[in-house]
Amino acid sequence: MSFILRRVLVAMMALAALIPGSASAADALKEIRLDWATYNPVSMILKQNGLLEKEFAKDGIKIVWVQSAGSNKALEFLNAGSIDFGSTAGSAALVARINGNPIKSIYVYSRPEWTALVTTKDSPIKTVADLRGKRVAVTRGTDPHIFLVRALLAAGLSEKDITPVLLQHADGKTALIRGDVDAWAGLDPMMAQAEIEDGARLFFRKAEANTWGILNVREQFLKEHPDEARRVLATYEEARKYALANYDALKKSFIAATRLTDAVADRQFKERTDLSYSRIGTPQRESILAAGLALQQAGVIDAKVDVRTALDALIDDQVPLPTN
Repeated sequence: MSFILRRVLVAMMALAALIPGSASAADALKEIRLDWATYNPVSMILKQNGLLEKEFAKDGIKIVWVQSAGSNKALEFLNAGSIDFGSTAGSAALVARINGNPIKSIYVYSRPEWTALVTTKDSPIKTVADLRGKRVAVTRGTDPHIFLVRALLAAGLSEKDITPVLLQHADGKTALIRGDVDAWAGLDPMMAQAEIEDGARLFFRKAEANTWGILNVREQFLKEHPDEARRVLATYEEARKYALANYDALKKSFIAATRLTDAVADRQFKERTDLSYSRIGTPQRESILAAGLALQQAGVIDAKVDVRTALDALIDDQVPLPTN
């Protein structure tokens, strides 16, 4: 009997280790994987100052950094389980959640005007309507893509009226400057670089149509490791406040990561980035919802989808942030 009992206990312990959220699964956490991105200034401060490494050193938890070239890449990494936390635009996160990506949006890292429609300095393009029949570089699944779709919709056009050229953000900027495309749905800091170094023009801007910079977490990670998720957010908040209070350090961090100039950094951060927000509240919800409804009207999101319910499923504002 004692032999059989021992076998049963061993089997039960092995099964418990496989159950999500169990103590054994939580204890097995050895690393936390996050993205950093040039469109997320707080992530660069976090990475270069080693704040998360210091926070989790006593637990023996390794911090692994992966660069995201755009919201689409961050969402791909999250969906594949390659990272645990990823930075995106709010609208991109909503579309990903609707499409089955099991993520939760838990934090705001910036209020940016990081996208606009861009053309060359000598281009005849003046308005969105002028894009009819033109080649436009765009990165699908990102805020610039969603911004473009909404701009076309407001002008009585759709993506069928243009020729989308699917490129990652940096390649889209290069294609525009080379003359391979007529316009580009831009993203900072590449957009600021194109303005300053190549004389590119932002021919259509609408700051309120830029959805917020949102930090997302894999739903499974949040469920299994809620305390670690809270500590990541607390450290993010420390970095955000540091960036607000130390502009020179923020710019130095940005230049070290991108090799871009002071002028580009100033254009992105002084003119088009607000780091004063951290919590996902009513303004963020309304902005993301408006984007979702516009995308549904444009046919990007299926008409049967309840966008408001999807937004509620996406946002988790219960992970506590420090109050001091």
